[in-house]
Amino acid sequence: MKNTTKNITVTGVCIAIAVLLPMVFHTVPNGGSIFLPMHIPVLFCGLACGWQYGLLCGMISPILSSLITGMPPAAKLPSMVVELAVYGLAASLMMLLLKVNIKTLKLYLSLVIAMLAGRLASGIVGALIFARGTFAVSAWLTASFVTGLPGIAIQLVLIPLLYTVLVKAKLLPSDSAKGKSNG
Repeated sequence: MKNTTKNITVTGVCIAIAVLLPMVFHTVPNGGSIFLPMHIPVLFCGLACGWQYGLLCGMISPILSSLITGMPPAAKLPSMVVELAVYGLAASLMMLLLKVNIKTLKLYLSLVIAMLAGRLASGIVGALIFARGTFAVSAWLTASFVTGLPGIAIQLVLIPLLYTVLVKAKLLPSDSAKGKSNG
C-alpha cells in the first residue's frame, strides 16, 4: 500500500509540474518546442513509478495543460498525448526489461529508447491518423530532433541526475521502475 500511495503522489506531482513548467518556457518564443518541458516530468514518472503511472501521467498531462493553459493547442494535442503516453510507458518498461547490470547505463538506455519510441509513435499517428494527407516527414524530423535538441540535452542531463539523487536520498527505491515496486 505504501508504494501505491507514494506512486500516486509522485504521479500527481509530475502531472502538476508537467502543467506548470511549460508555462515558464512559453515566455520564450517557441520555448515549448525548443525545451520540451512537459517531457521531463512524464519521463521521470515512468522511470520512478512504473509503466501504469508513467502512461497515465503522459496521457493526462497534455490534456490537463491544454484545458488549463491552451497549450498544447487542440490540433497538436492528440499526437502529444500519444507521444507522452509512450514516453511514460516505455521508460518504465525499458528499466524493467533491459538486462544491464550497470544502473547508470540502464537508466540512460531506458531514457533514450523511451525518447525515441515516443517520437516515433507521434510520427506514426501523425502520418496515419491525425495529420493524414498533410504530414511531412521532414517537418516531423525537424520538430522531433532538431528544434528540440536543447530540450533533449536537458532531459539527458536532468532526469538521470534527479532520479539518482532521489534514489540516493532513499526517496525512491533503487528498483523503482520494477514491477514489484509499482503496487
